[in-house]
Amino acid sequence: MRSWSIVEKRSKTILEISFDVFTLTSHNMKRLQLLKQNIDQLRQKYFNGRHFHWQKEKTSARKNPVQPLHQYHWFTKIHKSKPMRTLHPPLMLGLTVMSLTTVIGYRFYNQPQLSVGTVSPVKVFAPNDEEFVDEKTTEEKRKEVRTGIIPVLQRDIELTSQLKADLNKTITEVKQFRQQVGTFPFVSGSLIPTGTQQYLRRLDDKTWETIRSTLAKNEGEPDPKFQPQTVEAINWLKSYEKKTSATTLQGLLNTIKQSRKRYYTAKREVLTAKKSNLTPETLGIFLDLGDSSWQTTEKTIKITLNRILSQGLPPGIPDYLLREIINNQLESATLSVPKREITDLLMRILKNKHNLVVDKEATKERAEKAALAMKPVIVEIKAGDVIVEAGEEITQEAFVLLDGFQLSRRGINWLGLGVSAGIVIGTVTVFSLVSYRLHRPMRRRDHILLCLLSLSTPLLGIFNLGYTNLPAVGLLTSSFYGPTLAITQVILLSGLSTFAAPTINWSYVLAGTIGGLIAASVAGKLRSRDELACLGGVVGLVQGSLYFVGYLIAAPVAGTIWSIILPEAIIYGLSGIAWSVMALGVSPYLERLFDLVTPIRLVELANPNCALLKRLATETPGTFQHTLFVACLAEAAARELHCNVELIRAGTLYHDIGKMHDPMGFIENQMGNPNKHDVINDPWVSVEIIKKHVSEGMVMASKYGLPRVIRDFIPEHQGTLLISYFYYQAKQDAERNGTEMIAEENFRYAGPVPQSRETGIVMLADGCEAALRSLKEATPETALAMIQKIFKARWRDHQLKDSGIKYEELPIIAEVFVKVWQQFHHQRIVYPKAALEPQNNKQN
Repeated sequence: MRSWSIVEKRSKTILEISFDVFTLTSHNMKRLQLLKQNIDQLRQKYFNGRHFHWQKEKTSARKNPVQPLHQYHWFTKIHKSKPMRTLHPPLMLGLTVMSLTTVIGYRFYNQPQLSVGTVSPVKVFAPNDEEFVDEKTTEEKRKEVRTGIIPVLQRDIELTSQLKADLNKTITEVKQFRQQVGTFPFVSGSLIPTGTQQYLRRLDDKTWETIRSTLAKNEGEPDPKFQPQTVEAINWLKSYEKKTSATTLQGLLNTIKQSRKRYYTAKREVLTAKKSNLTPETLGIFLDLGDSSWQTTEKTIKITLNRILSQGLPPGIPDYLLREIINNQLESATLSVPKREITDLLMRILKNKHNLVVDKEATKERAEKAALAMKPVIVEIKAGDVIVEAGEEITQEAFVLLDGFQLSRRGINWLGLGVSAGIVIGTVTVFSLVSYRLHRPMRRRDHILLCLLSLSTPLLGIFNLGYTNLPAVGLLTSSFYGPTLAITQVILLSGLSTFAAPTINWSYVLAGTIGGLIAASVAGKLRSRDELACLGGVVGLVQGSLYFVGYLIAAPVAGTIWSIILPEAIIYGLSGIAWSVMALGVSPYLERLFDLVTPIRLVELANPNCALLKRLATETPGTFQHTLFVACLAEAAARELHCNVELIRAGTLYHDIGKMHDPMGFIENQMGNPNKHDVINDPWVSVEIIKKHVSEGMVMASKYGLPRVIRDFIPEHQGTLLISYFYYQAKQDAERNGTEMIAEENFRYAGPVPQSRETGIVMLADGCEAALRSLKEATPETALAMIQKIFKARWRDHQLKDSGIKYEELPIIAEVFVKVWQQFHHQRIVYPKAALEPQNNKQN
């Protein structure tokens, strides 16, 4: 009854006001507007009275006993609660546990109680004659056949052609040297034996000079101290002189001298050459051959190489076996060719080369044919025969029979499922505790994404693919939620995957876990796609190396490593790169679908070439400059307080985009033109224009698909601040006209107040920007005092109550703002007039 009397009393008041207003002139529209305001105030007071107790509880809970009631307006609370209509956190955790348990415990759904290795409690007989295929044993045998098949080889045509071209190049090189050195022998072998001529060209300079001096003295017998070959050469030269003449001998000696010079020059060129198959010794032998002998040698070399390449050189052929193959091919060659030098030349060309490579398709086809040709392993039994004795351990053969007769007692292993659920609950609890302590409150979509990422890893383990996706999970979670949460998730998923698929190779698990941890610990700190691509390469390299080293430690036979394990390690390393590439590709879609931001996306949003920022710079240049200065202030404060600098930068650039709805309604864009609000001369209309930049900003942000965390900067940077200029103007008008007092709520922004440290810093920076710009010749102390005054006003107005910014952090932010202001307004040197005039002479 009391409430009704209050309503009745206030209704009479409304009627009296209405009568007074309508008795006035009908042209006074402002009185009509005042009527509407008074009605709204009465309704608001009525509802505030009904909810007084609720407001009091909220006020005490926030430890702000002097909080104005309008801060907790009932409609604002209902409106703000709409986005919070989501699954209750325990229910979301329950769904996560149920999903993970369903995947982790898949092997317990249809598990036989009488399996291989268990003891049969009873004696089991075969009910009838039957035969069953032992699929497991058959597959194991087929796997042995596939891995033990001799690979099919084929010639590498490109390498074969390259080896032939290499030989032809070497033969051309020999021909050039032979032409450069000159013809050989110098004279007919009947006058001087060819071997003696070879000796004369190859001997050292000292012996050569000795021979020439001996011939010049024309003495009788040579000195017996000379070497036998030297004595023989001198005798043959004297015999040549007797058969011809002294002049002819002198001409021969000059010819030999020139040939010796070119001969040693050629050998030195070969010795200093970097990419030559010739050695000085081999070249010397080839130069000593006559033309016919060289032609025979050249033909023999080519034929031998062609035969060897036709037969094929398999990988890993040892040097001794290659030399033996070459020698066998040279057995039929004539005695006139230098076999040892040919062997040395071909060894240098063919060493560590193989023109036989594995034909993977043919080998795979052969392996599959061999595996399919192998008959399945059949287990037979007669009716009444004993399958297994009581107390006897069940073998694979007995299990095939038991399972075939449906006597293996398949069913749900509740104990196994219970253990799975316990492990999952423990894992989810650990992850939730880490998330609660180190991360902002999770949304429903965050829980869904993390659950889906977590389910993907054990699902891959179920199919026993081996190539775990932990690098992709670590990269995505680290980019979306930070390294700590990602590292926790990778470690827990590694354990769950091992439990879900106990037969998985531990080398895969270890390498995949390390790769995932590297991605998780680094990805959240990277700021470009290129850096993430490099991270994928590092992950792949680490995964492949760890897999190879792990198998190297455990491998019983080291000889199989290079042929089998190394390719597998390379493939596993490439899988790490592939998962990283997949994560990079799917990341933008997940960002859009789950309304997430990564450091890279924040950097992309802060790009001034974005469509919305280009519009802001073009349509509202003054607002854009204001935004840049606010961003400088806020970024500096964010670094000092260890906040998210990328988020601050991006959010600040978009916080005033709503001013594009009416650029001239804001003084920074008027560029000296008449103030629009002076022309309007109505604080109620002006305040609506000012307020509208928040609502219109939210519309633009949604239209351009800005993330929620960026959109929050638009309303929260203004909070519920009072638009004081137009409030006091309206108040003065009301006092002048003798009307009711003006309610502050009508001249305040709709809010909410800043809900994060980042938006709180932007509110402070936005409030100080105009004041700092107005200071030109002021001292830092004056600027600091002005900033502190603004900060105190925001704090007393309870604008920072939900931001997480502490009162003792305000002086730190104020000092940072002053430093930034000093950087923008530092003193400059006044140049003398003469320094600005052109100079005739340059002075350093």
